[in-house]
Amino acid sequence: MLKQLFPIKHVAGYISSLILSAVALVVLLDIPAGSKMAILLVTAVLQAAVQLMLFMHVGESDDKKSIYINIIYALFVALVTILGTLFIFVWGWYS
Repeated sequence: MLKQLFPIKHVAGYISSLILSAVALVVLLDIPAGSKMAILLVTAVLQAAVQLMLFMHVGESDDKKSIYINIIYALFVALVTILGTLFIFVWGWYS
């Protein structure tokens, strides 16, 4: 009965989140910037997947299609915002 009450998936997700956060501390090491960015990108994507699947219960709903459409839309808005900001501020395009 105790096995049914213990949230093993949540504990595993929490521990994996801690490990991924510790791996992201590689930015403090003296390695090339490209390697740092690659490691940060991979750990960020994995961290987001863990958060969505385990703690936000994305896979547990009956209406999975609309949830995934909303996630894709949110990613699109985030990318447009980030790339638009870079386009205007970093690359110097403004009218």
